[in-house]
Amino acid sequence: MRAITESFDYIIVGAGSAGCVVANRLSANPDVKVLLIEAGGSDRNFWLRLPVGYFRTINDPRFSRLFNTEPSGAVDRSMLWPRGRVLGGSSSINGLIFIRGQRADFDDWEALGASGWSFDGVLKHFKSFETFEGGESYYRGGAGEFNVAKLRNRNEACDAWVGAGVQFGLPMNEDFNAESTYGVGAYQLAIKDGWRVSSAAAFLSGIRARKNLSILLNSSVSRVLFEGRVAVGVEWLAGRDKVSARAEREVILSAGAIQSPQILQLSGVGPADLLRKLDLPVVHDAPEVGRNLQDHYQARTIVRLKKPVSLNDDIRKVTKLAKMGASWLFDKSGPLTVGAGQVGGAACTQYSKGARPDVQFNVMPLSVDKPGDPLHKYSGFTASVWQCRAASRGRLEIQSSNPLEQPRIAPNYFAEAIDQRTIVGGVRMLRDIFAQPAFRTLLDEEVLPGVAAQSDEAIFDFVKENGGTVFHCAGTCRMGSDDTAVVDPSLNVRGVAKLRVVDASVMPVVTSANTNAPTLMIGEKGAALIAGGS
Repeated sequence: MRAITESFDYIIVGAGSAGCVVANRLSANPDVKVLLIEAGGSDRNFWLRLPVGYFRTINDPRFSRLFNTEPSGAVDRSMLWPRGRVLGGSSSINGLIFIRGQRADFDDWEALGASGWSFDGVLKHFKSFETFEGGESYYRGGAGEFNVAKLRNRNEACDAWVGAGVQFGLPMNEDFNAESTYGVGAYQLAIKDGWRVSSAAAFLSGIRARKNLSILLNSSVSRVLFEGRVAVGVEWLAGRDKVSARAEREVILSAGAIQSPQILQLSGVGPADLLRKLDLPVVHDAPEVGRNLQDHYQARTIVRLKKPVSLNDDIRKVTKLAKMGASWLFDKSGPLTVGAGQVGGAACTQYSKGARPDVQFNVMPLSVDKPGDPLHKYSGFTASVWQCRAASRGRLEIQSSNPLEQPRIAPNYFAEAIDQRTIVGGVRMLRDIFAQPAFRTLLDEEVLPGVAAQSDEAIFDFVKENGGTVFHCAGTCRMGSDDTAVVDPSLNVRGVAKLRVVDASVMPVVTSANTNAPTLMIGEKGAALIAGGS
């Protein structure tokens, strides 16, 4: 093994959404030395920076690691889970939607034992990293590094869908990041001056010159090094070499909901029976490492429009493409500035408890089989739905001691009957919105699920066969106050010392909407906890 002679105070594994925040905050103290290790390469690529470029990059192996899940639960097929393998992590390839989730999501965390993580406890951390273009307020930040923009593209069909949502009975919501996510409206996006705002762009670009911060790319961490039960450093692969470095204060895993638990298991922190079966030494028997896996599974309804107001139409016209380019270049607006959702909202199916939304909508004026594929040749319009908080839980576990072999991932989608009923209720709700007068004049025909799918069974069959991940995996290093939780409320890994996990894997329950904003918050609060604050 070739060792780095230099040691660091902190070693952070993963330069993704949370890891970049942690690196920024810890290295702000000139008296500490920080090493940030990223398995991927540079984010200097035009398509990574252009907002709409996620259609091209999300499944590109230059920027994503494409994990394969196993058939499990009610979904009897494998699917791809791309995760960012580039500076900025998944924040460099995601759909740019910035939404924190419901107030009750974080109150639930505290009720489940994550003391200090209620909405009132995390709001200051959301605000501290944000600059919202709509202005600072009780709910919104105005001086942070991460810019959040209002939608800068109007589309007739999207406006009609929002109007139909109001006619259906949902309130108009001007800001999903304020008091409530309930209702319909336009999404806000991680964009500044027409360009994507990734975690790397926001939190690393301005501090690369700090002498106490080292950033190492194209380096896959293979394990945490222990002396007894004390984390003292990490080992990683650099070509054919195994390289290590020492951490005097702490090792911080920010490798994400798949690879943070994978690294823990490879390091001897995980289910003892699994580790012994793979001839790995057991540092600490932690059965829940890799358990509690959650994700949002979406069903996409597609309709054909009577008018050519879809991006499917615009993309085939040279004059429209030129107009798109001009709008982006001169006004920083138009279709090139949109993310994976333009409008949407949250609603309550008949299965929701009280007035808390149990489904989330995501709407785009285009249609496609999957990201990266060509747009359909007809005037397509897509409205998708996912269940906010599934009751089903999956798991992941390493398959060998080889750090380059992906873990076995079993999402266990729709194993619980309530999850099946809720997603079917969400699809029926989308159909009801399409049928409202505001949208009916644009509606030609339903393409998916298709008019033949009318019974609950037929709709759920469509969901199983045609739906898929929204790329929101979380929960595999559960935070809590009980002895079986993987990390405590200060994000320390239980059973060992000087090791924390700071990323989406610590979520006790996945937030109800897109997960990038809350993961940034976890990085912000995690850095404060490491520095001795709250």
